[in-house]
Amino acid sequence: MRYELTIALRYLRARRRDAFISITTIFTAVGVMLGVAALVIVLAVMRGFEASLRQRILSLTPQVEIQSYDGALSDYQSIEARARGVPGVAGTDPFIVGQGMATSPQGISGVVVRGVELSSDAVISKLRGYVQKGSLAGLEENPARTLSAAGGRASSGAVALGSTLADKLKIKAGSPVSLVVPIVAGKNAQLATRTGRFTVTAVFESGIAFVDRNLVLIGLVNAQKFFGREGRVDGIEVRLSDLEQTDAVTARLRALLGRSYRVSNWKEFDQAAAAGFEMLKRVYALVLLMLIGVAAFNLVATLIMVVMEKRKDVAVLRAMGATIADVRRVFVFKGLIVGAVGTAAGLTIGGLGCWLLAHYHFIHIEKKIYGISTLPVEAHPLSFVMVALASMVLCWFAALYPARQAARQMPVEVFRS
Repeated sequence: MRYELTIALRYLRARRRDAFISITTIFTAVGVMLGVAALVIVLAVMRGFEASLRQRILSLTPQVEIQSYDGALSDYQSIEARARGVPGVAGTDPFIVGQGMATSPQGISGVVVRGVELSSDAVISKLRGYVQKGSLAGLEENPARTLSAAGGRASSGAVALGSTLADKLKIKAGSPVSLVVPIVAGKNAQLATRTGRFTVTAVFESGIAFVDRNLVLIGLVNAQKFFGREGRVDGIEVRLSDLEQTDAVTARLRALLGRSYRVSNWKEFDQAAAAGFEMLKRVYALVLLMLIGVAAFNLVATLIMVVMEKRKDVAVLRAMGATIADVRRVFVFKGLIVGAVGTAAGLTIGGLGCWLLAHYHFIHIEKKIYGISTLPVEAHPLSFVMVALASMVLCWFAALYPARQAARQMPVEVFRS
């Protein structure tokens, strides 16, 4: 062990007349500990919020989307087959999307109607987790066999809609609902409207306000008939086996399909939301890093007091042949030891706090606002490493000035005084 480190460790053990300096050292370490623990927990919660939000958004919106610049796709089965052969693709789902109005005897609301293929396991496995009432299986039923709950009138099929929309229309699973959509028909591409009477077979809640308030799901075959697009779809949704491969899979699909098709992904759809969330996470991290900085720079005052107290010790060391660099290292080592103890304790408390939040859910939040009732936590090892490095760098900077001042003292002047 270097003798500078041995001396630094001895300076940590307070004698009775140095008790005040020892107490300030303890408080400095505690300050670093609290800052590190707070930063670790906040980063884990922010990462959990981001992951939860991304999961809920991407459950009902495309991860990667293929569309044609020429309009609707008529040969979508062959495009699906080609896309499924791309590494990283977990499944595909052709869709039709349109806007319209949903009406019931109790209300009316504008909606986004989306036709989905219920035979796609990649889609249904995601949707099933959000169904509150009813079943998605009804979307596959033949419209000719589906009767509305009122009057036995033939229904145009079954639909699933968001919980907020169901509350607004005052309907539930099994209730009838009418959809009015604009369609383009005729040789002159005239705009007309089409009305259909559907039966609600499922009510889902994704936790995303826009989705739960506006989205109506219909089976793809029914949607093709209702919108007058038999044999055609508006696009193909591609599900990924790993979201981290989004850019790579997008590039492969673009190279495979050529310039006639537009391939876009969720990062491009949600650029504003992703950028805003990332900025919020950075702001929180910066604020808490400043908290660690305040605690770390308490080392300046503590080490200055140590330097004043140990002036004669430093003079003796210099007289015995210690260099300026050796004296400087003594006090830098002490600052780093205090910082390391506070950082290690902070990481331990932060990790324990993350584990408690993840397993016991004792902090509750408003589900109607956030879509979840407890704080999501996703602790990542890299976050712990980055926080530890940041904390130690700040402590090192804080120790430089007192260490430099100690090394500049001349032994002769100290002995004379």
